[in-house]
Amino acid sequence: MEYGQVYGALFETIANEAQAIAMRYFRAEELRVDRKGDGTAVTQADRAVEEMARAKVAASGLALDVLGEEMGGDDSAAASTSGRARMIIDPIDGTEEFSRGIPTFGTLMGIELNGEIVAGMASAPALGTRWWAYRGEGAFRNGKRIHVSNVDKLSRAMIFTTGTGPKKNPAMRTKLRQLADTAKNGRAIGGFWQHMLVAEGAIEVAVDLTSQPWDLAPLGIIVEEAGGRSTNVRGERTIYTGDLVSTNGKLHDEVLKILA
Repeated sequence: MEYGQVYGALFETIANEAQAIAMRYFRAEELRVDRKGDGTAVTQADRAVEEMARAKVAASGLALDVLGEEMGGDDSAAASTSGRARMIIDPIDGTEEFSRGIPTFGTLMGIELNGEIVAGMASAPALGTRWWAYRGEGAFRNGKRIHVSNVDKLSRAMIFTTGTGPKKNPAMRTKLRQLADTAKNGRAIGGFWQHMLVAEGAIEVAVDLTSQPWDLAPLGIIVEEAGGRSTNVRGERTIYTGDLVSTNGKLHDEVLKILA
């Protein structure tokens, strides 16, 4: 199956409208920030984008279930086993950044089929950039094919991580610092953008440790189709354990050895 032909138009339609909604509220006085039960931020833009995306899926004629950050979905804690494909969407990934006027936010979409992500798009309106990939069809940024870097030594690598704040357990904070100390350069930024930087070869390693499936759904396939690897810290290809490590592939085992 050529997944790009099946899902590409839907991705583009949703991304275009999500961009219009997000940019209407970005750095706008009418933006209202609420807090959900877990303390994370949500805005009217988050809700509007997800409502729009669900409507587009329903009108598409495709047999797709939907799992989203703001409106939930069936079987949200694990990979879908219904036999039907489903879209997993984060309407505004990086809501904290979005609410503070920082441009590193995006709309994330992944298509899961029989427990496997087969298509993904990350659209960053304020950066003017979209990344996408379809299984077996390569990875692209704004229409141009992308590839991971060829750096083969961690001592020459640039790494991005979620940082070592108080929410991390002490053991993992130590490991993240060890990883940063081993690399040539390191930054703490987190979120989808760091994984896209791995995919396009700008950096070699990205580490997220406290994430939900909708935060991660499209990231791994884009990195993999660009020639890299994306797994959890135990080396498993999954978006359901809350963590994701993306690398250019050459450094993956070395990074996992530090983090495991």
